[in-house]
Amino acid sequence: MKQLLVVLIAASIFSCKQEPKDYVTLSGKILNQTSDSIQIINRTYSKTIKVNADGTFKDTLKVVDGLYNFYDGNEAATIFLKNGYDLNITLDTKEFDKTIKFSGEGAENNTFLAEKYLFEEQLFESFDTVDDTNLDATFEDVKMKLSEFYNSNKDIDTMITNGINKDLEPMMNAYKGYFAEKIAFKKQFPAGMPSPTFENYENYEGGTMSLSDLKGKYVYIDVWATWCGPCKAEIPSLKKVEKQYEGKNIAFVSISADNGRGYKAETQEEAAAAAKEGWKAMIADKEMGGIQLYADKAFRSDFLTAYKINSIPRFILIDPDGNIVDADAPRPSNDKLIKLFNDLKI
Repeated sequence: MKQLLVVLIAASIFSCKQEPKDYVTLSGKILNQTSDSIQIINRTYSKTIKVNADGTFKDTLKVVDGLYNFYDGNEAATIFLKNGYDLNITLDTKEFDKTIKFSGEGAENNTFLAEKYLFEEQLFESFDTVDDTNLDATFEDVKMKLSEFYNSNKDIDTMITNGINKDLEPMMNAYKGYFAEKIAFKKQFPAGMPSPTFENYENYEGGTMSLSDLKGKYVYIDVWATWCGPCKAEIPSLKKVEKQYEGKNIAFVSISADNGRGYKAETQEEAAAAAKEGWKAMIADKEMGGIQLYADKAFRSDFLTAYKINSIPRFILIDPDGNIVDADAPRPSNDKLIKLFNDLKI
């Protein structure tokens, strides 16, 4: 009887172990945390998970198998979730993409996605030196390397590999169009060309300012708006760069293109007034530095139209003589900006 009981208990334990979970267990730890929560989101699902004071988090999620965005503050990563996974994530926000690591059930698929992002980023950096003579050849080479990488690990879930292979051609076409436009843009606004100017833009600190007031200094211009998510995501990095170059021969100028978007009002005039107040409130709330200016006619301002700005954020670097250094300069979050400043010996 005792032996039979042991067998039955063992069988019961084995049976419980084999019963599949209908949820994901997600846990991890974030170093240098910038937010008190993380979010797991896709088109049909959203869940916010609390991050403890020590950076740890843990929760269960009932999901539809597939890809999700993992958001921590302003940073994000693509992750793959399946009910039954027991996935652990660790990262350091100072090097988000390079430090994100996965362990536990589901780690292999998610490690592949993290490596995929870094590999794509590395390949697309090669386009910094592309011109219209080698654009086609460069894209064919990158496309071939991406295809090889996507299919290099046969153990990756086919839901992932089928999806990224299907998206490869549309993605490459989109990137090719984007870089073709950048090449054409660089030709239109070459380094050394006199920069378009702005005149008498309202200054948050009072009075007005023109580009000519800054002659004798390098001028790094950030064109942004309070409703623009990617613009706001650059603010912490911009503040760090401003502090790093405090006292140097460079002025940091943020020009708001706010036009009433995102503000409820019955008339256009009321929307414009609300937008300006919102601009002032965000500068104060986020303790933004540099020189904060308000474009006179938003996207229809002469300065913005002269630079053909129809999407933001946009960054521009001008030399002390008022000539263009880079009409599409690196963002503050991009290490290439500091390299550019160092090359110019600012």
